[in-house]
Amino acid sequence: MDCGRRNTKKYSFRCPDLKELRKLASFVLDPLDFKQHHGKLLSILSADVVEGLLSVLVQFYDPLYHCFTFPVFQLVPTLEEYSHLLGIPISSRVPFSGLEEIPRSSIIAEALHLKKSEIEAHWVKKGGLFGLPSDFLIKEATDFAQAGSVDAFEAILKSKGGGTIVCCIPLLYKWFISHLPQTPTFVENKQCLRWSQRLMSLTNDDIVWYDPSLSNLEIIDSCGEFSNVPLIGTQGGINYNPSLARRQLGFPLRDKHNNMLLEGLFYQEGKYPQHLKQKIVHAWHNVHKKGRSELGPCNCVALEAYTFWVKKRVLELKMPYPCERLMSMVVVEPLTLPNQDV
Repeated sequence: MDCGRRNTKKYSFRCPDLKELRKLASFVLDPLDFKQHHGKLLSILSADVVEGLLSVLVQFYDPLYHCFTFPVFQLVPTLEEYSHLLGIPISSRVPFSGLEEIPRSSIIAEALHLKKSEIEAHWVKKGGLFGLPSDFLIKEATDFAQAGSVDAFEAILKSKGGGTIVCCIPLLYKWFISHLPQTPTFVENKQCLRWSQRLMSLTNDDIVWYDPSLSNLEIIDSCGEFSNVPLIGTQGGINYNPSLARRQLGFPLRDKHNNMLLEGLFYQEGKYPQHLKQKIVHAWHNVHKKGRSELGPCNCVALEAYTFWVKKRVLELKMPYPCERLMSMVVVEPLTLPNQDV
């Protein structure tokens, strides 16, 4: 299929220096106990990010549907997959709205096992947000670890590690890697192919679609009046469309999508009317979930109607690199049940 070409763009990644955080992680005496209480933050910290792969991956980002569109398939980061990677359940509480009051120094001091005077002395504003400097937190955490104050040390490590990671490149990287084939042909890259060649050569059969441990989930399908899942951050908001990600959670993709329902929401803090943020916050009071009874049996197949729709989108979007099939990869069949309806 001649999917056309579009110009690639150069991006710079502000990837945090994880060296100091990894040094802090080495003070954890019982990793299993830490995992039980704080999730899989340590495993995310240990991920070695290959910037060359990320530089190529972002070229496939689809700004209309907020997913990554490849020649014959799409991949969408979802809350369920991030929750699985982090080992932290999705909160049922209304997410950050930006309308919250700044916590008092006494509350922060109690949470981090520090003195109120220390919090007030190091409280700074950067990028429009208030917080504590990284070097201060790392020093305090190191002192607690060396003094054997486990609770205080882990409180700071969780706040520092979680704040750096949850909205950061290492998590996106680990999510994408989890879907790439782990065959010797692909991983060892004996053909010395560029990342652009390797990704453009992938087909539906090469992708690791989902983790079987997610097969019994009820997924967030939409929120309130939105036909998808809106998200709020400190600098704005965005959304993703769960209907495009069903294969990643073990559900079949049967039909072409209604473009009217695949709306792309995006706003920057201070540049859009506040009512949009309030609408999103209100929507999270009414979360709609779907499971096997609504979405079908455990099967990550995609039927022709959906595949045709993806190829049509590829022609509209155009690919950043030549369409080619250079590798012959043999992958293990996914652990799925046969689709009785096909």
